[in-house]
Amino acid sequence: MLLVNRRKDMPPNPTSSSAAAAPAPAPSSSTTTTPAFSPSDVTVIFVLGGPGAGKGTQCARLVRDYGFTHLSAGDLLRAEQDRPGSQYGQLIRDCIKNGAIVPMEVTVALLENAMRDTLTSSKTGGKGRFLIDGFPRKMDQAFKFEEVVCPAKMVLFYDCPEQEMEKRLLERGKTSGREDDNAESIRKRFRTFVETSMPVVDHYEREGKVVKVDSTPGPDKVYEETRKQLRRVFGDKF
Repeated sequence: MLLVNRRKDMPPNPTSSSAAAAPAPAPSSSTTTTPAFSPSDVTVIFVLGGPGAGKGTQCARLVRDYGFTHLSAGDLLRAEQDRPGSQYGQLIRDCIKNGAIVPMEVTVALLENAMRDTLTSSKTGGKGRFLIDGFPRKMDQAFKFEEVVCPAKMVLFYDCPEQEMEKRLLERGKTSGREDDNAESIRKRFRTFVETSMPVVDHYEREGKVVKVDSTPGPDKVYEETRKQLRRVFGDKF
């Protein structure tokens, strides 16, 4: 079980997923089950979809137009793996290279700390709205996050055929420099998504929390549909 609050001697975490990640706290023996943030103050939207479905592109537009904070689990993990002295760096590197899922203790801790730092620096009285991109990737991650961080308001699921996603990722790999943008890693990531992440989508769909958007068309059309679906859930705010 993770500590809900950061240790006093722990360096601060970034306020966005693109900054260098601060250390993830080590697991503790704490037995608290009270979430760190109340859903009445903090709105969390999980953004899911296969690799290459366009999650990051759509999140960037929602941040621009509606003031969300976008936290990419993948970006936080990549920053943590490159942080000098990180005890999790090699573990994260191996998981990313092999298309495997990083242990939930690391990912949940990085997300919680990034949310806390964002709320502290925003001076909004502890209120905020977060798009959490590429998370949860497994059921245990979903349960742990909602137990110790905050229950999710909804899941925004970008649905896209595997062939289209592979084409996008291979094109991105020409310039991204990412270790996992190669054909072998891409196919491993697809398998991992289908086997472990789709059950998460199915779980939240049974709870009536999934908004599904076809992300096969171009980004503009996908964003138009995204806004339409969010207006249906949140009303005039979108």
